[in-house]
Amino acid sequence: MPDHLQTAVRAELARAKVNLALHITGQRNDGYHLLESLVAFPQIGDRIALEPSEKLELDIDGPFARELDPAGDNNLVLRAVRGFAEKAKTDVPSVKITLTKRLPVASGIGGGSSDAATTLRLLEDVTGIYLSGEDLHELAASLGADVPVCLTPEPQVMRGIGDDLAAAPLLPDCGIVLVNPKASLETPDVFRALDKKNNPQLAKMPDAFDDIAALIAYLTNSRNDLQTPAMSVCGAIGEVLNFLQGDSRILFSRMSGSGATCFGLCAPTEMRAIETDLRTAHPDWWIASGPLS
Repeated sequence: MPDHLQTAVRAELARAKVNLALHITGQRNDGYHLLESLVAFPQIGDRIALEPSEKLELDIDGPFARELDPAGDNNLVLRAVRGFAEKAKTDVPSVKITLTKRLPVASGIGGGSSDAATTLRLLEDVTGIYLSGEDLHELAASLGADVPVCLTPEPQVMRGIGDDLAAAPLLPDCGIVLVNPKASLETPDVFRALDKKNNPQLAKMPDAFDDIAALIAYLTNSRNDLQTPAMSVCGAIGEVLNFLQGDSRILFSRMSGSGATCFGLCAPTEMRAIETDLRTAHPDWWIASGPLS
């Protein structure tokens, strides 16, 4: 490890990945589904902190800490560190990583993928070793299909199996409320319930979304092709969406990814009040709010 390993604690928000639109456009012979998706990274997420240590260690705290195994071989954060060392042709960094797990696990908002991508970004800054763009993307893809897009937490369009990425128009000033009913939902079950695999692509995007109305007009003409099959597997999703759609302050709502997290878009001045009201009405749900970008 380089002598100039940073000594200060470095921390970053591992932002949730929200699929504002998700079109399933086909399926490859190897079984992978083809997609097109407009994704956003709101200011809601887990927290990753790195600091020097005598060895590689991972501590997990936060409300969803008990759902993760910090020592498991499949832990994405530890896999990211070891993969980084292998790509950089150096020893495994002696760092302590603290993951504050605020996002629900396996909930359609890319929490684990964002944790891994954020860890990679912090490792580069802490070690002073910067991988080439190609190596970094290859490493991220080896960790999971959603990890590459999380390397750059800005609005993007995902295509292919999630590996073809392009910048999306900047998003307007907008609030978002995320709601998860804390219901178990396995992604393979959702895809098995998907009847139609060849659906129309996303409509051409404007150069910019000038305001919330423009963004919502675009989203209204898009879909999440996994929403209906997910609702057939997990009825609680429909309950969440009905509740969001019944609130006049929420201007647009939809499920993200393969679920079960749903989102509502609103004026930035309304998001905190909506979150408070939702928590009062449904204390058993996970609820968070913040700026959309």
